[in-house]
Amino acid sequence: MKTRITELLGIEYPIVQGGMAWVADYHLAAAVAGAGGLGLIGAGGAPASAVIEQIKQCKALTDKPFGVNIMLLNPEADAIAQAIVDMGVKVVTTGAGSPEKYMAMWKEAGVKVIPVVASVAMAKRMERCGADALVAEGTESGGHIGELTTMALVPQVVDAVSIPVIAAGGIADGRGFAAALMLGACGVQMGTRFLVAKETNIHANYKERVEKASDIDTQVTGRSTGHPVRALRNAMTRQYLKLEKEGAGFEELEYLTLGGLRKAVVDGDVKNGSVMAGQIAGLVNRQQTCAEIIQEITDEAKQVMSDRCKLL
Repeated sequence: MKTRITELLGIEYPIVQGGMAWVADYHLAAAVAGAGGLGLIGAGGAPASAVIEQIKQCKALTDKPFGVNIMLLNPEADAIAQAIVDMGVKVVTTGAGSPEKYMAMWKEAGVKVIPVVASVAMAKRMERCGADALVAEGTESGGHIGELTTMALVPQVVDAVSIPVIAAGGIADGRGFAAALMLGACGVQMGTRFLVAKETNIHANYKERVEKASDIDTQVTGRSTGHPVRALRNAMTRQYLKLEKEGAGFEELEYLTLGGLRKAVVDGDVKNGSVMAGQIAGLVNRQQTCAEIIQEITDEAKQVMSDRCKLL
C-alpha cells in the first residue's frame, strides 16, 4: 500500500503509531516499525537521558524507520531535539507547541518533521516553516485534544496545504483507514488501537479498561482551563468535572490530575488515574500483536475500497 507518506518515510504501510506519553516506549515503537508502520517513542515529560536510552534500545531491536514524538512543553525539549540529530533519528512528530526553533537544525540533519495540528491556521504555519507532513488530529482522539472533528478537520487541512496529511482521531479499523484516505489523507495515526497491542508495555488494568469500554465511555475534562483532555470516565474524571462545575481554579484542578497518567499506565490505578483513550475505544476489544493489527487494518481497508469501487 503505497502513498506519499510511505514514500516520504520509507515504510511499508501508511500507519503511524501515536507517540503516547508513558505508553509509547521502545518495545511498541520497534514492534510497529517491524510490522511495516512508523513506530514512535513518546518523549512526553521525560528527561533527555531517558529518551536517549529509549532510542538506543529501539535501534537494538529494529533497523526499520522509527521516530520520536516531542512534547514541546517538556523542560528538556532543547536537549531532546538535539539528541534526535545526534542519534540519527530520521522522523520527529511534535505536539504542545511549535517546532519552528528546531526546524533548521532538523532539516539540515535530514530529519522528517511532522507536527500534530488541530486547525487549518496551524497547518499553514507549519507548512511555511518547513514541515514535511502533518498529522491532522480530530477531537475524537484520546489525551489532549482540539475542537474540530476528524471528519471536518482533515479535508480542510488537505485543501489548505500541499504537503502530505496524516489523519488521526477516531480511527481504529480498516473502515476508518479507508475513510481517511477518501478525505484526502495519505495515511493514519492511531493511538487507542495500539493501547491493547501485545507489545504495549502498560499495566494490564489499563488494557482491560480499554477493552471493556463502550462507545460513550470517554469524557473531556479541562475545558474551563483551555487544556481539554479526553479519557475514560472514572472517579477522577467525575471529581474533576464536579470541581469544574463549581468553578474551581486552575491549580486545584491541576493538583487533582498530577501524575494521573502514570498512575493508570504504570500503577494500574484506573479509578483515580487518567485512562486516556479516544472515542473509538468501543471498537477496541481484543489484544493482538502490532503485526496483526496493521495487517488486519490494511486488509480491511483494501476490501472496503474494492467494494466501494464495485458499487460505482
